[in-house]
Amino acid sequence: MALTVETKKRPEGTKPKALRRSGLIPANLYGHNGRESISLVVDAKVVERLLKAAAVKKTEIELNIPELEWTGKTVLQEVQVHPAKGTPYHISFLATAKD
Repeated sequence: MALTVETKKRPEGTKPKALRRSGLIPANLYGHNGRESISLVVDAKVVERLLKAAAVKKTEIELNIPELEWTGKTVLQEVQVHPAKGTPYHISFLATAKD
């Protein structure tokens, strides 16, 4: 079963706390274009479902960024969880090598 996640590019100047209040989780994509990284946002409900189905650094995820016309295979590199609430705080994706 291939997991597919649709993300959006994070608007310039938005604060992470404001994003979380509006139901979005900040995220980053690394390794898609050398050392460059992209700041993204993912819907919190999508992240909850993703974390139930995917294992960090193991499960392959198809990541789609319509604004940048980029689609590729990634793995969850890191998931930061709020220490008191236990909710996802930030996630990082790592692009895998192209076939």
